Amino acid sequence: MEKRAKSQAKNGGLKSKAQKIKAGMLKSYYGNPTKDMKLVAITGTTGKVAVAHYVHEILKASGEQVAVLASDQPFKMGMLHKFLSDAWKAGANVVIVTVPAGSLRENVFYGLPITVAAMTNFTTASLSDMTPEEYLECEKTLFDMKPEMVVLNHDDVNYETFAAFKGTKKTLDYGQTGSFVKVLNSKLYPRGTEATMSVGGEIISEATFMPGEMAVSYMACASAIAAALGVVSEHIVDGIAEYMPEE
Repeated sequence: MEKRAKSQAKNGGLKSKAQKIKAGMLKSYYGNPTKDMKLVAITGTTGKVAVAHYVHEILKASGEQVAVLASDQPFKMGMLHKFLSDAWKAGANVVIVTVPAGSLRENVFYGLPITVAAMTNFTTASLSDMTPEEYLECEKTLFDMKPEMVVLNHDDVNYETFAAFKGTKKTLDYGQTGSFVKVLNSKLYPRGTEATMSVGGEIISEATFMPGEMAVSYMACASAIAAALGVVSEHIVDGIAEYMPEE
């Protein structure tokens, strides 16, 4: 058993080293496009895609040239670097990427500068291919990359675990118990949701075509990310309203 454990650790170390070498080669091949772009990484067990699209619409409303790669499915390092290169060639100055834990396990973000790393939630019922402990270890790899800004869900039952994650410039939280983005009240409708929030002390009213209580949390997360990037409240409200979720 001990020999097997040592063998697995050795193989894991070799795999990690190989991924780092590959990351360097891809970065050189594609000309290091992230040097001219801000990279927003959104992770969590649920809601990543919705938050990514909210942020995408908010940044568009603010006049930014933005690209988004939003999926719950893991992706390879090569795909990520090609997407970043294509976004740069298209003139994007901000790129939003959802980050499944499976991709973090493969170190696909190795060596990339993260402007904002945001967490939606940690719902163990949503895990199918890894244990909660394995999931947390994967998430740690993203926040260990020293993102400039970190955005966390203060309402999440595992908030105290994630509270150890800090941004090099600032760390923001959101939720009904949040201090930076605080949900003051909300109204749920069959075809949409309204919420009043305090964003950095400013009271704003948001409305979305996404129904359900979770939409309030996703709007709050997107608002915190946008505020971290310096977007004014008017554009946050407009972008939230613009997103049309798929039926």
